[in-house]
Amino acid sequence: MHLDRIRHPGLLDKITSADKAALLVKDGMTVGMSGFTRAGDCKSVPAALARRAEREPLAITLITGASLGHDTDKMLAQANALTRRMPFQVDTTLRRKINQGDIAFIDQHLSETVEQLRAGHLGPINVAIIEAAAITETGGIVPTMSVGNSASFARQADKIIIELNVGVPAAIEGLHDIYEPADRPARQPIGLVSPDQRIGQPFIEVDPDKIAAIVITHEPDSPSNALPPDDETNAIAGHINTFLRAEVDAGRLSNALLPLQAGIGTIANAVLHGFESSDFEQLTMYSEVLQDSAIELLDQGKLAFASASSITVSKPVYDKILANLEHYRERIVLRPQEISNAPEIVRRLGIIAINTALEFDIYGNVNSTHVGGTHMMNGIGGSGDFARNAHLAIFVSKSMAKNGDISSVVPMVSHVDHTEHDVDVLVTECGLADLRGLAPRERARAIIQHCVHPSYRAALQDYFDRACQRGGQTPHLLEEAFSWHQRFNETDSMRADKPATRKAA
Repeated sequence: MHLDRIRHPGLLDKITSADKAALLVKDGMTVGMSGFTRAGDCKSVPAALARRAEREPLAITLITGASLGHDTDKMLAQANALTRRMPFQVDTTLRRKINQGDIAFIDQHLSETVEQLRAGHLGPINVAIIEAAAITETGGIVPTMSVGNSASFARQADKIIIELNVGVPAAIEGLHDIYEPADRPARQPIGLVSPDQRIGQPFIEVDPDKIAAIVITHEPDSPSNALPPDDETNAIAGHINTFLRAEVDAGRLSNALLPLQAGIGTIANAVLHGFESSDFEQLTMYSEVLQDSAIELLDQGKLAFASASSITVSKPVYDKILANLEHYRERIVLRPQEISNAPEIVRRLGIIAINTALEFDIYGNVNSTHVGGTHMMNGIGGSGDFARNAHLAIFVSKSMAKNGDISSVVPMVSHVDHTEHDVDVLVTECGLADLRGLAPRERARAIIQHCVHPSYRAALQDYFDRACQRGGQTPHLLEEAFSWHQRFNETDSMRADKPATRKAA
């Protein structure tokens, strides 16, 4: 039974049910689980844990690569099975419990989680639960559609539960490149100098004696919920393409540009889609996640090679990849997220990073995580790993939200994830502000002129002009800096002409 997938004969007797495997997880444990932006996550054992938690006290610290699919976070949160969660999530039920203070959420740069585990700042990992497509002759784990933090979880865990997903073709073996940096002080530079280079091995090396249970599954990943491009995202993509074309014409980039990174989500996916109509050729990606747009660029021949830590796509694209793995293995590699997001590699390769902002202010500070400055949305993800170290750090956003009642450009951001020192370019559908080499007042003028929606532009210009009268390197009216957010709390709109509709929060 499944001899082609479990090639280590001593592990065949480890096959068990999800409910029995879940008994290995005890109340208060720290669990490391595979999964990165819905891809390669465990489908069966987490659901069994949620069922247990509804019957008996069971609450764990859950560490993953990034977000999970199959409503796993929702089920665990509803069952009160989570005390702590890190480093990224997208589930509305979990988000609500985080913002109510019921679950402690640690919002981390995605490259740093395993570094903190190695250093003993987190953990230890009691149990790792990892999805695999196969187990090698030596007990090595062949991942599925993501790698995330699975390699480090497997190395550090006391026990390992493997979900063997036979719904993923065995031909996926060879798609992955697993490399783990050595512990300090013996660590050497990561020897990767191009996106298509392989520096590790195609499986996660583990001690087979730690494999305590194997659960057979046959479920696909949850599909991506990214929306198709619209007029506004097409405009954003057009501004970026025009900007990059000018960089090529100025001799600062070649027509192949430099390796691209695009964050998760609808806007970043749509912006990358815009490269299909560009005249750039032989593009490469060194990113954390590949979405539909990246696969379309590969199929079109516009993208020559793509490196990431996960593949998160719609169902039609997922099915196409699994049916043509021999083809895509030559064009895609999946790595641990500490390598896909390694600041060292991002700086070396000169990444062009494109990530999404919730809001940004007139001086170029970016809020990626907190709605209204207080309520967690998803997390910083990998945007900080890339932004600070990229050749070009580009942040994109639609200029308004909530049918125009929120301006995405404000006098001062209500929470700072990326400071003005880390941001090179800001883009909305209204235009693009190139902030490189500009002083704060120059940045403000560029952002107000190019990025702000016309219905908010005069108000921001007025704020800036009055702030400049008071002087300062970075002029502000501190008594008004958050007045737009406060107005929204009181009136459900940042517009000054809206009457109060509710009490201040």
